[in-house]
Amino acid sequence: MPVATVFLLFAATHLASNFVRSANAVLADDLVRDVGLGDAALGVTTSLFFLGFAAAQLPLGAALDRYGARRVVPALLSVAVVGSLLFAAADDAVGLALGRALLGVGTAGVLMGGLKVLSQRTEPGRFAVLSGALLAIGSAGALVAATPLAWAADAFGWRAVFVASAALLAGCAVAVARFAGPAPLAVDDGAGTEVAGTEVADARRAGEAAGARVAVRGFAPVFARPGFAGLAALAAATTGATFAFQSLWAGPYLSVGAGLSRIATGDVLAAFALGVIVGYGGLGFVGRRYGPARTLAICTGAFVAVQAYLATGPEAGSGRLTVAFALLGFSGASSALLFTLARTAFPLALTGRAVTAVNLFMFGGGFALQTGIGFGLQVSGAPHAAAFAVTAALAAVALAAFLPWARREARTRARPHA
Repeated sequence: MPVATVFLLFAATHLASNFVRSANAVLADDLVRDVGLGDAALGVTTSLFFLGFAAAQLPLGAALDRYGARRVVPALLSVAVVGSLLFAAADDAVGLALGRALLGVGTAGVLMGGLKVLSQRTEPGRFAVLSGALLAIGSAGALVAATPLAWAADAFGWRAVFVASAALLAGCAVAVARFAGPAPLAVDDGAGTEVAGTEVADARRAGEAAGARVAVRGFAPVFARPGFAGLAALAAATTGATFAFQSLWAGPYLSVGAGLSRIATGDVLAAFALGVIVGYGGLGFVGRRYGPARTLAICTGAFVAVQAYLATGPEAGSGRLTVAFALLGFSGASSALLFTLARTAFPLALTGRAVTAVNLFMFGGGFALQTGIGFGLQVSGAPHAAAFAVTAALAAVALAAFLPWARREARTRARPHA
């Protein structure tokens, strides 16, 4: 299949997975009313999506490198279908938690499968742009999970929404199994050198042999790489915080803290999602021009500043919350460039493991922050705005740990002009 066709297939599937991930931010009040959840239980049940997603990442990376996305992604999506139906039928916290966990496991392979396929078919520069575009289109799922979801939940009920989601995920599984066949345009020769052309059988066999050799070592080459801790910290603090707020805590912040109606909350969440989409779609080009590490460092600084502003609990009105959340989404979306750094730091035989290792910390951070915020709010009785103060501080620490990547990139880019 052409690269464009496969790209659009994974983008559409990623959109569906983002929708079910983000839905609880709008549905939080319904879950509290219909199932009787408090802040802590709401945080735990929602965050189990991220725990399931994170738990799947390491075996997923090895499976993608060995079996390919066409086999792995549909098998996992069938788990997501079951999870969506269980969530729709749940009448207690246990049922909701199990449904969310299965949704996390089941959608864990969508983005990583797409990135694995694209890494096989494109050179690093184009990969940076396409990976950002994949994330941008997929993030429209969070946009659908804003005002449109609020309307649908009012009209049909939140349970009907998740039944429909199960049907959508099943359709995506069939499409990936049917059309996402392997046809890499570039393969690895075992030493990190890319060889173009799908018909170069000898080079392809060499890449497969390299994958078999590194499989023995598992994820050790990824985690042992100097500087990987900086990528992991930034992934957890930026994407983790974005996930924690976009999929849950931004909703109560706006509805309880700022007193907005469900539709008005959905409108602000839509701006949040639009910011993420624009960031994913545009920052790949910026990173390609100015360097992904430098772009990440600058945007993370902005991410910290916006969260510090939201921690002050600004009053609704004059579009201030809408603008702030749009900027939060845009700056947080720069974390997509972490995939580019992981892609270029490792040979193609390890790309499945490299990007899933980064994704592990993204979703692990989402789980930890979403759960921690829920318990923190319930125990302390603090306003929802306090959560932003904590996540801003964590992002600032992670930025400090990541700065060596930006400095090293600046030296490398300046060297040819010396």
